[in-house]
Amino acid sequence: MVIDVVMPQMGESIAEGTVVRWIKKPGEKVERDEPLLEISTDKVDAEIPSPASGTLSEVLVKEGQTVAVNSVVARIAGEGQISAPAPAPKPAPVEAPKPAPAPPPATQQPSNPATQQQPATVTSLDERRRTKSSPLVRKIAAENNVDISQLQGSGVSGRVTKNDILAAIQQPSGAPASVAPPTPAAREFKSGESIRLEPLSVMRKKIAQHMILSKQTSAHVTTVFENDFTNVEKLRRQYKDDYASRGVKLTYLPFIVQAVIAALREFPIVNASMDENNIIYHRDLNIGIAVALEWGLIVPVVKNADEKNILGLAKAINDLGERARTKKLSPEDVQGGTFTITNPGVYGGLFGTPIINQPQVAILGVGGVKKRPVVVETDDGDFNAIRSICILTLTFDHRLIDGAVADQFMAKVKSVLEGGQFTV
Repeated sequence: MVIDVVMPQMGESIAEGTVVRWIKKPGEKVERDEPLLEISTDKVDAEIPSPASGTLSEVLVKEGQTVAVNSVVARIAGEGQISAPAPAPKPAPVEAPKPAPAPPPATQQPSNPATQQQPATVTSLDERRRTKSSPLVRKIAAENNVDISQLQGSGVSGRVTKNDILAAIQQPSGAPASVAPPTPAAREFKSGESIRLEPLSVMRKKIAQHMILSKQTSAHVTTVFENDFTNVEKLRRQYKDDYASRGVKLTYLPFIVQAVIAALREFPIVNASMDENNIIYHRDLNIGIAVALEWGLIVPVVKNADEKNILGLAKAINDLGERARTKKLSPEDVQGGTFTITNPGVYGGLFGTPIINQPQVAILGVGGVKKRPVVVETDDGDFNAIRSICILTLTFDHRLIDGAVADQFMAKVKSVLEGGQFTV
């Protein structure tokens, strides 16, 4: 039996996808749900799992080629079936240059023996991908008694790189084993070279197109509010150790999401979208969380966020962020968002004025939380105090949302955050 592998639809209104690379080559065995190829769309970069076990018999779409969703990109011969076309796929005349880089013995022979030795001690696909590291990384890990399978690497498919293993070794005892993606190193210019041309990635092109489309579509206006996060900080410190014991990192973001939900309930027009003649109100409160990646930006969605407490939101946000960084998001993870939150403050930014994530009509920007001296007003008089301050910005579509409504929405967010009344 021959199984078709099709280009999946990785998000609403997505009509096409680009094959970034083939993880498996024609003639290679593949297990069901094992990563088969990597694709890129304007919504997400993702590894696509194999729909069945067998042998990759034909590759019909070259790396770098863009095709419509549901197009057949490859075929898999079922287990026990001999597939004659596997060594020489049908599109060979078109892909004449491709066999040169794909099967050279010099590149495959050194890697295969190393990876062949690992499955005896590896129990999952995630661990198998991580342990397919370079010999140098495995050597460093062995010398320092580090279990590579316990690390989340920043390389392709979560592979552990040299920087990852060195960072893990330098972590203090008891620190989390996960490794944050490193800042991409600047490429050096060659001798005598004054400029260097580097093609835009598929995702970068799509992001550029959507940002321009959004600016051309919506009348962007931004309102800025200063918020006292002192009560939020107290709650975060109170619960962070308990959450950590459950494997969940507690940040400010779940509290912000819960405050946004309260405001969206009171001002449903901010949770709406619009077409030429209609306002489209959404019953569901699906909050998109922008995740910055080394290769672009992805907005996975926390579905029905209003049904989750702070712990549930923290788990969902952590899970989506981790799967975004390791290219394991599913199509459902990036669909259905009704409102988006982006957090430039995590890098120290004071505040930002983000671009609306179409077809939504508003987006919240979160600045950095800083301790500042402020005047606190009380019934007994005013006094100076050190408070944790965060600037939040709401960029909204003035075609639909008036400034008064936007400010009322933000006043509600501010009231919830400063009041400290959360469902933990």
